[in-house]
Amino acid sequence: MEKVLVTISQAPDGSYWCHTESDVYGSGLNGAGASVKEAKADLMECLEEAKADYIENGCDIYEVDFSYQYDLQSFFEYFSFLNVTDIAKRAGINPSLMRQYARGIKNAGEKTYARLSGCIGEIAKELQAASFRV
Repeated sequence: MEKVLVTISQAPDGSYWCHTESDVYGSGLNGAGASVKEAKADLMECLEEAKADYIENGCDIYEVDFSYQYDLQSFFEYFSFLNVTDIAKRAGINPSLMRQYARGIKNAGEKTYARLSGCIGEIAKELQAASFRV
């Protein structure tokens, strides 16, 4: 199985773009859409087309495992159920400033991304450890 990183970001026109950081089935894959979900779906269509070409050329296919890297705008658009203000508070970031980052009004620096990454990692751990009592 080949692990492939996909970068997702918001374009200046408000659309979302994703692309693979390495070739898959002999080519780089790209997707675009009005939402992150649409961009990912477009990327999957591109994957299927590349796979078909790869098979047509007599090559053996392999499994691909995508991991995703988001900018702040695409992250909060895709995971819209997450509350930007609450995450900002939890990460120790000014909530008003965080909302500006999430809308693309201002750009976050490396330290802010590191704080958010740590915060999201902690949330992921807490969710993995949680279960429902029935």
